[in-house]
Order: sequence, then C-alpha cells, then structure tokens
Amino acid sequence: MDLSKEKIFSGFTLKAVLAAVFFFLVLFSWYTLRPIRNEMAVQNEEILPWLLGVGAIVMLLLNPIYSWIASNSNVKKVLSFSYLFFISNIILFIFAWSFLGLQESVWVSRVFYVWANVYSFFVVSIFWVVVINLFRGVDRASYGIISAGGSIGAFLGATVSGLLSNTFTEWGMIFYGLISASLLLMAMFVGIYIINISSNENVNDTAGGKSFDGIKNVITDTQLRSIAIYMYLWTALMTVHWVTSISIIGDWTSDSAQRISFFSQVEQVVIPLTLITQLFLVNWFVNFFGSQRILISYGFIFLIAFIGYFLYPNIVWVAVVTVFLRWFEYGLNKPTREIVFSKLARNDRFKSTVLVDTFMVRIGDFSGSGFIALNKFLGVASSQIPLLAVPFAGILSYFGMKFDSKTKN
Repeated sequence: MDLSKEKIFSGFTLKAVLAAVFFFLVLFSWYTLRPIRNEMAVQNEEILPWLLGVGAIVMLLLNPIYSWIASNSNVKKVLSFSYLFFISNIILFIFAWSFLGLQESVWVSRVFYVWANVYSFFVVSIFWVVVINLFRGVDRASYGIISAGGSIGAFLGATVSGLLSNTFTEWGMIFYGLISASLLLMAMFVGIYIINISSNENVNDTAGGKSFDGIKNVITDTQLRSIAIYMYLWTALMTVHWVTSISIIGDWTSDSAQRISFFSQVEQVVIPLTLITQLFLVNWFVNFFGSQRILISYGFIFLIAFIGYFLYPNIVWVAVVTVFLRWFEYGLNKPTREIVFSKLARNDRFKSTVLVDTFMVRIGDFSGSGFIALNKFLGVASSQIPLLAVPFAGILSYFGMKFDSKTKN
C-alpha cells in the first residue's frame, strides 16, 4: 500500500482544515455536556429504557419538521436555524437549573437526559449534512482530517468537563452550559463561512421534495433500508454495552464526581487514539480493507465485548471495551459511513441521513435497553444478557455487506 508522505497528507486542504475546525467546535460543545448526560443516566438507571423511548419519539416528531426546513431552505439556513434552536435550549436549561432552583428536580434530570440525546445527534448529523454536501468526490483522506478536528474538540470538551466536575454539586450545569452554548455559536459561524467560500457546490439550492421524504425513501429504497437497519443494529448493540456498563459503574461507586471523572478519563484515552487514526490512517484502512470489510467487522468486535462482559464484569473491562468501541466507531466506522453517505442522492443527503442518524439510532437505543429490561424481567442474570445479543452482532455484519458505494446524483 502507498504510505508516501504525499498520500498521507493529501487530505490537508484549506476547506478540509476549516471543516475540521467546524467539527472541533461542535464536539467541544457536546463533550463538555456529555458527562452530565452520563450522570443523569446513572441517576435514572431504572427507567433508562423509557427515557430512550421518549427520545426516539422526539426524534421521529422532529424529523418531518427538519425535512420541511431542508425542503425549503439552503444548507446555510438549515445550519443556522438548527443550531440557534439548540443554543436557546441550553440557555433555558441554565435558567431552569440555576435560577429557578430546579437542580434537585428528578424531572429536570430526565428531561435533560432526553434532550441531550436529541441535541448530540442532531447537531452532529447537521454538521455532516453540511460536509457531505460540500465534500462530494474529494480525497477520502479529507474525511479523516475532518473527523480528527472533532476528536480534538471532544478531547478538550472531556478535559474541561473533568476540570469542572467538582463544581457540579454547588453550581450544577451553569458553567458547562455557558461554555457549550458559546462553542456551538462559534461552530455555526465557522460553518457559514465554509459554505460562503464554497459557491461552486450548489450551496444555495434547497433539497426540494416534501417533509416525509426521509421516511419514505428509507422504507422504499433498498440501499437506504440496509443503511437504516445497520444503524439500528449497531446502536442497539452499543446500548446493550452501555446499559451493562452503567450498571457496573453504579456498583463500582456511588459518588457522582468520581463517576463523572471516570467518564472524562475514558474519553481522554479514546480521543488521542482516534485522532491518530483519523489524521493518518483512515485513507489507508479504507483503501486496504475496503468500506465493506470495515463495516462488517463491527459484529465481530461486539462478539468479543459481550463474551468479556460475561467473563469479566468489572470496571477494567468496562474501560477496555468502551475505549475500543469508541475508537473503532469514531476512528474508522463513522468516517467510512460518511464516505458512503456522500455518494447518495441530494435529497437523501439532506433528509434520509439525518433520519438514520437520529431516529433509527434512538430506536436502536430504545430496543437495546428494552432488550436488557425484558431479560431482567425474565430473570436472566445481568452478566448473561450480553451473550444473548451475540446473534444480532452476526446480523449487523450481514447488513454491513449490503452497503453500496456507488455515487448517485
């Protein structure tokens, strides 16, 4: 394989670097809030499946609204409307949490958990809508460079969140929220600038179509249906891992600050590994193994992870599995999927990808947590539940084979 200096650095164009800065700010914003979302999950462990179900319903309701905006707006307006909406949400949470004295309210923690899941997937999905519309047909290495910007932002966000963990008990989310909202606002301005300098990419065109195109196309198009099922399955399996790990973490310590610190430390290990992969190895992996083999390998990784949870249900295995799964997802699988998404038709790049990245992912979350809840109800031991999910890992690999990398209009 060609590992020459020219090949490795071929993705470092001005627009790719700017897009990396854009993603840096988006994930810096989210990862500042993410440990709080994780803490809310621990506090509401018993009803986590229901909260994930509510999140899925919210995603489904928001998608036609988003599709209507995309049908009648260009990519700049889609970005601006969406990000300003979520910035206003953060300000409302700060007000409710810090100035209305609702920080002890169990319902505020539950609403925040649902909202945080919606927030994280929509702001990231809309970022990728911008990217896959502006970076069609470019060197695949650019996707690694762009993803690397996000990894740096995620690393700094996790670091900042860890530094702020001791303020959570007294001040709640006020510092987290102010930092997150400011970063998302800056991300919006950088995104608009990239769109403005990309005048040759049909940036002023709307997606066209109707509000329910995303849903209709996922149902009727074989390629999109396979993508949707794949996304559903990997998220469901990731949730089996997540809920299993949450239970182990809850048994490990009851101290909120210590748990937030653990979550932050895990991210600080994941992100440098992911960054190196994104900057220098994505193009090599895709060229050497091919998109399909990368997508297929997810099932085998879950197989090993779930057997390990049966044999070693402890905090060390939680850390190992979480680090490896998150490295693979953000270092290899996500950039590979976005390369495939960039070759979809325009209407699907705006709408179907967002539906898949939001609703199908949330339904996967709900199904994964429901799978665990059902087995617990039936009396299955917690350490045995991941083993029952192994057949679904095989199905995930099967649908990884169905991805088609041919470009559409």
